[in-house]
Amino acid sequence: MRIALLEDDHDQAVLLTDWLTAAGQDVAHYPSSDAFLRATNRDSFDLYILDWLLPDGSGIDVLNQIAQRPEARPPVLFVTVRDDERCIVRALRAGADDYMIKPIRRREFLARVEALARRGLHDSTALANTAPYRFDDGAQRVSLGDEPLELTAREFQLARFLFERAGHIVSRGHLLESIWGAGRRATNTRTVDTHVSRLRKKLDIGPQNGWKLSSVYQHGYRLDRTGDDQQAKHD
Repeated sequence: MRIALLEDDHDQAVLLTDWLTAAGQDVAHYPSSDAFLRATNRDSFDLYILDWLLPDGSGIDVLNQIAQRPEARPPVLFVTVRDDERCIVRALRAGADDYMIKPIRRREFLARVEALARRGLHDSTALANTAPYRFDDGAQRVSLGDEPLELTAREFQLARFLFERAGHIVSRGHLLESIWGAGRRATNTRTVDTHVSRLRKKLDIGPQNGWKLSSVYQHGYRLDRTGDDQQAKHD
């Protein structure tokens, strides 16, 4: 899972990053709200972890700005020293999905992160509503209706990744890291564009099958359902 961490305290950021990295997560740390907002505006993540008290604003301000973006956002976890009930209620009403008060405990923190992952983009039902496409993880295969499609292993992974995140913008960097295992500084996005173009043709993604795969300028790609009326012919 790809996580964006907003935390101005260096020691706390190192601690949380170490915990998450040891648990197999990929973490990008930002020490200010400005840096966090700029990064999340151009890149995509599976979870946001926000501090409340920041040198250039507050976590609530950040959450409010995120909420104004047109695209769907990932789950949000607050990790802060603010333990007043009014702050907790305010954060949850503003759209936070969970709230933890410092000092936090490692196992509880990781359990909450995993719970948010299940609740969000990696929910076990994420691929249950992809008709007319059907995913078979065991066989690593995608079918269009009852017709199996000829995909490479990487194309299957890419298709699964995009359908899991339907309605969300997925950055090219996110795809490079998650599908190709490239580092965060990787810049060869031509590979991504070539594979996405090939996948669009192989899956026959378009209005005829009820889906649209769009290129988002300077960001990446977004897969959206165009309507439910087209899928009936394959059901």
